[in-house]
Amino acid sequence: MHALSTTIQAQPESIDAGIAHVRDEVMPAIPQIDGCIGLSLMVDRQTGRCIITTAWETEEARRANAGQLVPVRDRCAEVFQGPANVEEWEIAALHRDHRTSEAAYVRATWVKVSPDQVDQGVDYYKSAVLPQLEDLEGFCSASLMVDRASGRAVACATFDTSDALERNRDRITALKTSSMAEAGAEELDECDFELALAHLRVPELI
Repeated sequence: MHALSTTIQAQPESIDAGIAHVRDEVMPAIPQIDGCIGLSLMVDRQTGRCIITTAWETEEARRANAGQLVPVRDRCAEVFQGPANVEEWEIAALHRDHRTSEAAYVRATWVKVSPDQVDQGVDYYKSAVLPQLEDLEGFCSASLMVDRASGRAVACATFDTSDALERNRDRITALKTSSMAEAGAEELDECDFELALAHLRVPELI
């Protein structure tokens, strides 16, 4: 499974309009694109950082339909009133404990490892990190997306509410610190997001 993420640095006052546009205009059109199986939207209202992710059955489908997404992406950037940056990923792991609610929040952490250590890092995430995340109160789901060529990866853990995420903050940080040391990973960035739309429809990958 593969994914395409579009990060838009939105104007905070345009976020609600952007969410409505993605929900009402973009999301209904996504199933019509061959090989595309869903979409999610995460937003940080304080900074304006918004990430739209589309999931694809294969890398070939994602690349073959890239042209169809250009006007969609341009229109989203216009509504959100900010520049857009696109990244391609392989979805290496995904696990859902239960469906997310409208109040769900996501902790996203970007890391980097040596490209030749990606497989080892994925195996460690599946065998050691996911079971510990499952034990956290309010845990909904988790995913790991990787770019094998660069060694970059982004791990997302979703919780029922922002309060649930906050209550687990210390344990999540401790887990991140230990797992990054074990995997030999370097942290690049971290951010908490409101999960505005969750319709990726990716099957379990564990």
